[in-house]
Amino acid sequence: MGKKEKNCDPEDPADQLCGDHWDHVALDAEHRLVVSVVPGERTTKNVEALVNDFKRRTGGRLMNLITTDEYAVYQTQILEAYGTQIVPPRTGKRGRPASAYKVAPPDLKYAVVHKTRENGRVVKIDFRVVFGTVVAVLAALAVSRVSKAINTAFVERHNGTDRNRNARKVRKSYCFSKDWEVHQAVTYFTMYSYNFCWPVRTLRVRESPTSRWQERTPAMAAGLTDHVWSLAEWLAYPAVQRK
Repeated sequence: MGKKEKNCDPEDPADQLCGDHWDHVALDAEHRLVVSVVPGERTTKNVEALVNDFKRRTGGRLMNLITTDEYAVYQTQILEAYGTQIVPPRTGKRGRPASAYKVAPPDLKYAVVHKTRENGRVVKIDFRVVFGTVVAVLAALAVSRVSKAINTAFVERHNGTDRNRNARKVRKSYCFSKDWEVHQAVTYFTMYSYNFCWPVRTLRVRESPTSRWQERTPAMAAGLTDHVWSLAEWLAYPAVQRK
């Protein structure tokens, strides 16, 4: 954003919001629902913000299965957000007492996707279970209605959709963002309006083989609304509801 990463000067404050930026996205694959998004550099702070916002929006409950790429910070922040803190008992011996630490709850199931590349192309995809057991992860996949394999394909497909909706993210284009605040605002606009205003073909349903298809948005599939919203309706809806 603003300029390429290779042209940024790390000691120049004006370049702090320039260069490569990522969309950290938490996606409900079953309903194609964007639960949370944090745009910005790929840092521990932004991953922490994403995980904590996702936990808040989902009421703190454990998901059936969480998958990410191999960025190690995800593991640390997921454990920090969902783990149980253990305080070792005092031994009565001299020296500094053992520090508290966190352990993953038994029902937390988290796996990462490993991609093997040759000449810039993905030739093999494996997975590694981080929290939980392989048996528990495979059991979670068995009841999944959208996939029987551990992957990040759904969020990657959504990234492609968002690039189509947001010209600022089109690759090798003069439309790239020059202003961070505008980039951030447009990112939130396209990501969250997608939930309510964008019918997804793979989510459509029909009551019988002879009836017409009913278009559905991710919000409709998730039970958050009963109709496709227009942009005017979505923009005019109060962000904070008064009781």
